[in-house]
Amino acid sequence: MSRILIIEDEESIAELEKDYLELSNFEVEIANRGDEGLEKALASEYDLFIIDLMLPGIDGFEICKSIREQKNVPILVVSAKKDDIDKIRGLGLGADDYITKPFSPSELVARVKAHLARYERLIGGVAAQNEIISIRGIKIDKTARRVYVNDEEKILTTKEFDLLAFFASNPNRVFTKEELFSNIWDMESVGDIATVTVHIKKIREKIEADTAKPQYIETIWGVGYRFKV
Repeated sequence: MSRILIIEDEESIAELEKDYLELSNFEVEIANRGDEGLEKALASEYDLFIIDLMLPGIDGFEICKSIREQKNVPILVVSAKKDDIDKIRGLGLGADDYITKPFSPSELVARVKAHLARYERLIGGVAAQNEIISIRGIKIDKTARRVYVNDEEKILTTKEFDLLAFFASNPNRVFTKEELFSNIWDMESVGDIATVTVHIKKIREKIEADTAKPQYIETIWGVGYRFKV
């Protein structure tokens, strides 16, 4: 399900947009201030943004510019301003479309679907090549070597990533420390296998909500560890 963020200070308009988009099976969130919207936009993963130009805190132009510096997903600008200069400026800052208020909610939905379809076609070839593991809120992109927990990226070291990816690629299987050491460090388990424990501790600190009660990497006492699905 595609996620959309609406940044709009007129609550009635935002709720109307949200209702129509949810009827079309989109997951929608709303921010009523520019600064709040920008924080949400940069902190989480969304598939499309709908941004009003005139906002408290930070205006839509600055939000559009900041998002485009970090993300390539579609941006639709919505505004009551009809001047061509505003359209040119908005599109110049990276917006993909400009809709003038008032507009039909069905038109908005149609444009959202069109831009999402176009974006999916553009990235489809790349996405298809990436090997991605998604399990209960954690996404491991083995090709790009990136990890997300509830859409928030977590930065792992090379060996932390290798160990996590190995676990996730072999779910529900118990591995001894010796087996993990041999597989990840690519050597016979004659070295210091305590490094396995240290790396698992660090991984848990980054991906687990409660390290005392891990939901992903379980300790099987007297045997080793298991990645639970």
